[in-house]
Amino acid sequence: MSVADLLYLSYWLRGFNETNMLHSLERALLLFPFSSVSGGVTTLKIYAIEYAEPPLLETFYDQPPDIDDVIRTAAEFQSGDCAYLAGGYWDLWQHDAGWRLTPAPVLLGCYGPQFQNDLGDQLRIELGLDSHFLPNPGLPQGASMVKSNIRSVLRLARELDQALPVRKRRLWTESGEDFAGRLQSLLV
Repeated sequence: MSVADLLYLSYWLRGFNETNMLHSLERALLLFPFSSVSGGVTTLKIYAIEYAEPPLLETFYDQPPDIDDVIRTAAEFQSGDCAYLAGGYWDLWQHDAGWRLTPAPVLLGCYGPQFQNDLGDQLRIELGLDSHFLPNPGLPQGASMVKSNIRSVLRLARELDQALPVRKRRLWTESGEDFAGRLQSLLV
């Protein structure tokens, strides 16, 4: 049994710059299927230069704000060397004494062109543990529930592909593994 990794969906965009970066984040936030139970954005963190620095802003929302309000707050700190991280929840099928559609944490990040980002991606979505998206033959109905979770990721990717000037995208895990390849090898 392997240890679960975090699963990410990263985007590199054509023409991405300090002027349009928050517009790209706004598009992603508007398209993201936030949890029907837990609402939209619950946190906003803004870092300058790199994650080793303390956040410039760390806001927690009792009630999910309008996306316009989140972007307006982020715009107060708009700089090419900043990272903007909006946290929330989305509904995934999870097994805990049975299958239930349960809110799972998600983090949508936008990285300014000068922010110290090892991958160089401009948008990154931390989708949750990869185990939510991998078949587990030991669980009853596991294949259909995992398939539903994967369809959620694919639908999101398709909508983002249509809404953003995508140059490249990658679905990967925290260990750096290409998730699509891993999933394909498990299904063969």
